[in-house]
Amino acid sequence: QVQLVESGGGLVQAGGSLRLSCAASGSIFSINAMGWYRQAPGKQRELVAAITNGGSRNYADSVKGRFAISRDNAKNTVYLQMNSLKPEDTAVYYCNADISKNPGRGYIYWGRGTQVTVSS
Repeated sequence: QVQLVESGGGLVQAGGSLRLSCAASGSIFSINAMGWYRQAPGKQRELVAAITNGGSRNYADSVKGRFAISRDNAKNTVYLQMNSLKPEDTAVYYCNADISKNPGRGYIYWGRGTQVTVSS
């Protein structure tokens, strides 16, 4: 089955940077879109950034100018470069992908999440 595995989370001081990675594995024909969500304690999960197969990007207003999403199709991997981190960025970050196992429609898959903690 398809799996998404996040990595790169950790503890960082305010103003620092982290680079998250999410690698998809399994029976994959194509990945149509990928994105990153985050969820802080007591809050609803929110979209952080998304990228289509054609390279179109969308960011939450709170991270524009600080975060950058990219993908390496040869590695079935999506990245989230996070700069100028703030304590309010602290959350569990989840990878999301629309993946087709065969030609045709895709299905949404989620990673288990990786913790990002920004200290002040």
